[in-house]
Amino acid sequence: MESKKMKIVYVVTERNNKNYWNRVGVAFTNKDGSLSVRLEAIPVSGEMQIRDYVVRGELTDTAPVSQQLAA
Repeated sequence: MESKKMKIVYVVTERNNKNYWNRVGVAFTNKDGSLSVRLEAIPVSGEMQIRDYVVRGELTDTAPVSQQLAA
C-alpha cells in the first residue's frame, strides 16, 4: 500500500484552552479521489481531521508532533 494514499483520522477536542488530538481511524484515497474512512472509535464531540500518514522517522525534531500534524 502506498503511504501517500493512507491517511490518519483524528478527533480534536479542546479542554482547558488546549487541543488534544486522538487517533480514531484511518482513511484511504480511492482512484476517483474520494476517501474511504474506517473508524475504530466514534467521536461524540470535537472536530475530525484527516491528515496524510507520516512515518514517525520522517518527522522533524524542530517542532512538536502536534504542530507538524497541523501543518
